[in-house]
Amino acid sequence: MDRILGAADSALRTLFAKPRAARPCPTIPGDETQLAGEEAREAAALMRVNHVGEVCAQALYTAQALATRDPALRKHFEHAADEETDHLAWTAERLKELGDRPSLLNPLWYAGAFALGLVAGRAGDRLSLGFVVETERQVEAHLQSHLERLPASDHASRAIVAQMKTDEAAHAASAEQAGAAELPAAAKALMRAAAKVMTTTAHYV
Repeated sequence: MDRILGAADSALRTLFAKPRAARPCPTIPGDETQLAGEEAREAAALMRVNHVGEVCAQALYTAQALATRDPALRKHFEHAADEETDHLAWTAERLKELGDRPSLLNPLWYAGAFALGLVAGRAGDRLSLGFVVETERQVEAHLQSHLERLPASDHASRAIVAQMKTDEAAHAASAEQAGAAELPAAAKALMRAAAKVMTTTAHYV
């Protein structure tokens, strides 16, 4: 019951409370961001997508921590969720700076990701870790595409995305070292399709 209440608390904090980062937001000293018009709108849309990704990350890790019976692995997932909170806070703050808003569908994204995390967790610890590896690899590729699409003058967003990409690669490596199993090709394809729906929708809504 305590773990279920903790998962509910995590959901409420992710969706309705202001996230607080443990690390300072990445910056590039001396590089001032100045955006207007279409560049500002595109940067905001991309950062909204990234914020949705961090909402989903909180849901996934919380669900996987709830599903596992291994105390050490539970701590692994909880630690990863804590690190992802930095990303959640950075992207939320950057959206505010750009004068835009998070996705209106965040509760839906959270619920879907939480359900996927539970399914992965119930499939067994090695497959659950494998799900983390594949998720983080896909997120890393997605963040790289955003580095290519963000306006060159948006130094603030680019610094955040670059640090997020580094952190996601570290999470994948950590899950591999913990004993992750390789996911079937069909599962990877399904994950890519679901991510495509989410990122395309969140770009606008």
